[in-house]
Amino acid sequence: MSKRSQTPLPTAKGSPPGLNQIPVPRQAWLGCFRRKECWAPTRRGFFLLLSLLVGLGIAGLLGIHPFLAPTQSIAKGILVVEGWGPDYAMKSSVEEFNRGQYSKLYVTGGPLEWGAPLSEYKSYAELGAAILTKMGLNTNQVEPVPAPLVQQDRTYNSALALKKRLDESRISHPTINLISIGPHARRSRLLFEKAFGKGTAIGIIALQPRDYNPRRWWRSSQGVRTVLSETIAYAYVRILFRPKTEQLQP
Repeated sequence: MSKRSQTPLPTAKGSPPGLNQIPVPRQAWLGCFRRKECWAPTRRGFFLLLSLLVGLGIAGLLGIHPFLAPTQSIAKGILVVEGWGPDYAMKSSVEEFNRGQYSKLYVTGGPLEWGAPLSEYKSYAELGAAILTKMGLNTNQVEPVPAPLVQQDRTYNSALALKKRLDESRISHPTINLISIGPHARRSRLLFEKAFGKGTAIGIIALQPRDYNPRRWWRSSQGVRTVLSETIAYAYVRILFRPKTEQLQP
């Protein structure tokens, strides 16, 4: 027998000793890839991982709406409501103003997006203030704060417009309670905090939306659209949002 035939062939790692097998390459494609061992889940591990993912999904469905719509109010100070809210938001704002010890109710909002040529009110702030006075508040208690027309970051620019108005009135570092609708609330407060900076306490009152069930928001198209869009928008504000230079001059 030749010397070459007596040379044992390389064996794969973990194979029984003494058995000749086909050589298992360790590298391929000109050394760009190499073979490595890895852990793979067993059947029990797969079902455990699947159960964990299902549990996290259920927790997310049940917890995302309360997270986006918190109510953490602050006593006294000034009350602020976003003027684009529906009539029930205006009614709740009147009730909150009468219930609390607020010095004034400010209404924020940009230009009307439809109907402005036929309306005496040109902004959501002016329209919201008019609705509040019709609901019982007097003009000394309510003040509209219109914001300029912008393509994005409308809530932030509304907050800047309010800050400018308060600065002109020599009201520095006010205590603010902000009223918003459902999942928009947490993002609104965050944008107001970014606009006013440190030293201004901002509370939030999230009104329950009436066009879907907040506890079963995934059962309606309106609920799904609202929660998903607000989740993405909040993540954007938290991670990527940076005020632009032109936004500093509302």
